[in-house]
Amino acid sequence: MKNNILLLSFFIIFFGCNTKKIERENEPDIYEVQSSDVEMNQAIENAKKTLDSFDIAFKNNSRVFTFFSLKKRFEENGNIEHIWIGNIQGFKDEKYKGVIDNLPEIIKNVKLGDTVEINKNEISDWMYLKNSKLHGGYTIRLLVKRMSKSERNDFETNSGIKL
Repeated sequence: MKNNILLLSFFIIFFGCNTKKIERENEPDIYEVQSSDVEMNQAIENAKKTLDSFDIAFKNNSRVFTFFSLKKRFEENGNIEHIWIGNIQGFKDEKYKGVIDNLPEIIKNVKLGDTVEINKNEISDWMYLKNSKLHGGYTIRLLVKRMSKSERNDFETNSGIKL
């Protein structure tokens, strides 16, 4: 499975514009979303409310559960970007630790491969796979729902993820 394709850059940039896809050569796509997008804000709230499900699966330490990732909200100079963090290394002192999994588009104080800490209040989504089935991934599900039929087919084919 191509994990970077999975994230198709389902990291989000909040701007004051309509939802828009930014295609980048040899990099995952980025989706710009209005900060007032009701459905996206609800997806983020749902992720926050269900974070305990992520914790339970993560602590289970079973090989059935794979590809644990958290999406973190970054802010810099008034710009907001939500970026997936992979290689989650545990939870200590109310913080997770993981590695930046996508090349940031507008946030410059972190880069692909950096290890970062994630406070629970900074999490905007979470996900893991169980037998290729997506658990969590609320913002992913919303963005896939908004894709054209062709884009959804490409996502399903390239990611190997069952929604």
